[in-house]
Amino acid sequence: MDTNLQTDEKYMRLAIIEAQKAFDSDEVPIGAVIVAGGRVIARGHNLVETLTDVTAHAEMQTITAAASAAGGKYLQNCTLYVTVEPCVMCAGAIAWSQISRVVYGAADAKRGYSRFGNGVLHPRTEVTCGVLATECEKLMTDFFAKLR
Repeated sequence: MDTNLQTDEKYMRLAIIEAQKAFDSDEVPIGAVIVAGGRVIARGHNLVETLTDVTAHAEMQTITAAASAAGGKYLQNCTLYVTVEPCVMCAGAIAWSQISRVVYGAADAKRGYSRFGNGVLHPRTEVTCGVLATECEKLMTDFFAKLR
């Protein structure tokens, strides 16, 4: 197995753990981690219902925590691992924070940033999609099935 894929899967599994925390709290199960220099500097999951805040997405929570850990608002040389493709709001925050790389699991055809074109992220941000997509999608389908 490719070393980069092994690394991406390792950190995506940590994001899935965060997504499971959201699921267990009746939040949409999206989780995220930010990695810098081979170590996790921040982790988070959706807290929209808990905080009654539409901006409390997993990515936003994690970017805020990472900026605090890094001691600055720019997160160059960091990788964001998130279980579902970021929405346009989160993509804007990713662009402003200058995160170098985004790795996501499941695509989001309805609300994902890519639906709005490729100019949403910072031009230098590298994107890898589909990492552990089946596991990430299963959390989402199980969650919405539970609501019905």
